[in-house]
Amino acid sequence: MTSLVDSPQMQAPAGDRQARARGVLALLAALLAVISVTSLATGASGTSLWQALFALARGEAISLRDHVILFDIRLPRLTMGLLVGAALAVSGAVMQGLFRNPLADPGLVGVGAGAGLGAICAIVLGAALPAGLWLGTGLVPLAAFIGGWVTTLMLYHVSTKGGRTSVAVMLLAGIALGALAGALSGVLVYMADDQQLRDLTFWGLGSLAGATWGKVLLAAPLIAAGLATAPFLAHALNGLALGEAAAKHLGIPVQRMKSIAILSVASAVGASVAMTGAIGFVGIVVPHLLRLAIGPDHRFLLPAAGLLGASLLVGADIISRVIVAPAELPIGIITAMIGGPFFLWILLRNRSMLDL
Repeated sequence: MTSLVDSPQMQAPAGDRQARARGVLALLAALLAVISVTSLATGASGTSLWQALFALARGEAISLRDHVILFDIRLPRLTMGLLVGAALAVSGAVMQGLFRNPLADPGLVGVGAGAGLGAICAIVLGAALPAGLWLGTGLVPLAAFIGGWVTTLMLYHVSTKGGRTSVAVMLLAGIALGALAGALSGVLVYMADDQQLRDLTFWGLGSLAGATWGKVLLAAPLIAAGLATAPFLAHALNGLALGEAAAKHLGIPVQRMKSIAILSVASAVGASVAMTGAIGFVGIVVPHLLRLAIGPDHRFLLPAAGLLGASLLVGADIISRVIVAPAELPIGIITAMIGGPFFLWILLRNRSMLDL
């Protein structure tokens, strides 16, 4: 029986592929470090990261303004970008492995549609809540997270019968629930006033501008749980590439793996979308690019996706801050401008290999 890592798509010996994958991981780690430092040093305020670090190293105090900009604005923004970028990319790799389809993305489990509906409900209807239930700026992230989780649980319930989850039913049910959520969202958008429409537009395009340490602390446990679960799914996802029947013969608990994968993706992506809004293309482009570069072995693909996804999102955030400084572009525009043409290039380059 041909194993996943012996696929004809990768002709080099297994040892060579593993060495190449480890080299790519090292390069991605170095790239992430460079981009992270650049993010901390970049901004419209003119605050110098290096001067502040040198002053701290000499035991000197830095100004309150520099301290606030570096440690209360840029650092939580960087931390949120790292977490969300890694969560979206790793979740995309898990979904592509679960559906055995390189065009799959985290949105297939209904998180994005449900989170969007929850956020729209909070923005449009939040002012009508009693004073005791009003959560201020925390209402939209909470509603988005609840909406994403409720939609995912509904989708999981619909696609599971007799203790077995059908990925085909999940895909079709996800389309149906996404359409329903879109219809309900359209009704609420029709009811919204001008200010609410501006808020809806900004949230729908995604941004790291609202990142604070409070939001980071809320999102980090959920995202970290999803990321920590992913490496334990690598062996099962490799086996699943051979088909469910073959995976069961290899001793892989397929149903349990599906459940864990779906719930971990819902947790990580739900928290990400709740905190930053809808950010597209990271979850589909990053795993696909890495699969071309290092092969489909999830033992290397998942950590590589986390590193490259974090680098891509933080890099896009840097561009969003400087391209129209001192204003900011929503980060979703940058990821779409980068990811759209790049993904189209991938499709054109490999269309002979795709059954389209």
